[in-house]
Amino acid sequence: MPGNLSTIRFLFNQLTVITAPLHTFYHTEKLKDIEKQTGYSKACFFLFGISIISLVIYGLGGSKLVTDLVSFIYPAYMSFKAIDSSNAVEHTQWLTYWVVFSFMSIFENVCGFITDFIPFYFFIKVAFFIWLYHPKFMGAGLVYSEAIKPFVIPYLNALQKKSVAPAKKVE
Repeated sequence: MPGNLSTIRFLFNQLTVITAPLHTFYHTEKLKDIEKQTGYSKACFFLFGISIISLVIYGLGGSKLVTDLVSFIYPAYMSFKAIDSSNAVEHTQWLTYWVVFSFMSIFENVCGFITDFIPFYFFIKVAFFIWLYHPKFMGAGLVYSEAIKPFVIPYLNALQKKSVAPAKKVE
């Protein structure tokens, strides 16, 4: 038990160090008063607040809402930033992400009954979408080039040939 208590204290100290830059943005006098009155670190209150917010979001929409928020908010933010940048790699990454996101959304809507049988589906989905957009992995490019492009491009080329071909005269 003493080892667990020291680990918890270490984690709270690390959280306090991590959240230190937030003090410049927010008035923390009220938190300091609460910290003195209760004897608990501000980090405890931070974790409690995050937990309450997470539970409310989960309570309102369930795990589907949580996974949809995880797979949408950060990529949307980064896409807005990419629009204003001149970096072609960013443009490609986020366009590719949204193509994969769209395919996954369509697949999930069409085959939703299958997802009911997959244990921990929504946890797997969150991990998958984070892998898709995480800057270290850039998984969207891999999924697009290996799973989507080989099946979609032949149909797009066929459609393009039909639209470019001259129309035959009807007599």
